[in-house]
Amino acid sequence: MLVGKAGTDGGKRSFWRGVPRWARLCTAFGVVLMLLSGAVLVGYEALLSRYEGAVGKGDLFGDQAAGAQERKSNIKGPLNILLVGIDPRNPETPPLADSIMILHVPAGMDRGYLFSLPRDLRVDIPAFPKADFAGRTDKLNAAMSFGSRVPGQNPSAAQGFELLANTVQEVTGIERFDAGAIINFTGFKKIVDAMGGVDMYIERDVRSEHRKPDGTMRELRPGGGGYLGPQAEYKKGNAHLDGWQALDYVRQRYPKNGVPDADYGRQRHQQQFIKAMVDQAFSADVVTNPIKLDRVIRAAGQSLVFNGRGNSVVDFAIALKNIRSNSIETIKLPGEGIGTGSAYKGERLLPAAQDFFTAIRTEQVDAFMLEHPDFKQKNS
Repeated sequence: MLVGKAGTDGGKRSFWRGVPRWARLCTAFGVVLMLLSGAVLVGYEALLSRYEGAVGKGDLFGDQAAGAQERKSNIKGPLNILLVGIDPRNPETPPLADSIMILHVPAGMDRGYLFSLPRDLRVDIPAFPKADFAGRTDKLNAAMSFGSRVPGQNPSAAQGFELLANTVQEVTGIERFDAGAIINFTGFKKIVDAMGGVDMYIERDVRSEHRKPDGTMRELRPGGGGYLGPQAEYKKGNAHLDGWQALDYVRQRYPKNGVPDADYGRQRHQQQFIKAMVDQAFSADVVTNPIKLDRVIRAAGQSLVFNGRGNSVVDFAIALKNIRSNSIETIKLPGEGIGTGSAYKGERLLPAAQDFFTAIRTEQVDAFMLEHPDFKQKNS
């Protein structure tokens, strides 16, 4: 029988005394887009197998098709991890990358830098023969859609991730990603609900474009042009968000709804929420409650497709054991729109962003941030 009380019994270590450590490993990767981990886990092979098997796996980088040899569990920094959020409508529709984040972990493996690329970033998407795609200039989020197409079959998000990764590598100059994950935003709601909601600080009043105060969808305006009816509201200050509220809040990006910096504001809200999820996942309410913990990890596994290029979720979690939420620096890359109104073509990054990418490639991010404190993400 499993015992929920931590401690010792006759000198023997309680089973659940080790579970919170595993929670910090798996919960962090599933719930927080693989950001953090807890302490080194020893033993409990059955538990490892149970939760490792819950996490979806996919060939996100084309390694299996290329016959690449799996690496041993010897993960060393620096690391670059690509995290992509999708909101699939149905199996027949090619997925778009709604959220594109990179976690850079310096060689010391005790801290990280998390930054987002605008989904509307105007980029050159390279050719991708697997999807019979010749290449073109378009918005970054379209790369996943173009790459996902499989003749005679439903689109493959994993295959689309590969083209997106290739595109991001060309944008940033990062030669190789050490791991990647696809997060299904629909499952994301289940994770938050499994944790009992998440506490976070709302930086300003925001109104929902799509949801009513009770969470149901607003009605479409006859003839198009938006929605009708009351709007869910997120007031400035400390708030407790249920799953649907969390997902709705991090989707908002229109100035008319209280997000004056549009997609850059949405990126900031997503980063803020990720850190709030870390804190909630590590809270005693989750890690000391075996039933809730199991529910959270299983929900996370159902919402995540992970590829560690030969290393497992557990391998990465143990490698990142020294990282905590307060050691993750969230970054705002400077950018601007190309055109306005009907002439809007997307976003472009300013030259200073390329300097940041150079700092990543040369392991000079710490020095760069000292000279460019304006890159630190701040509450508005």
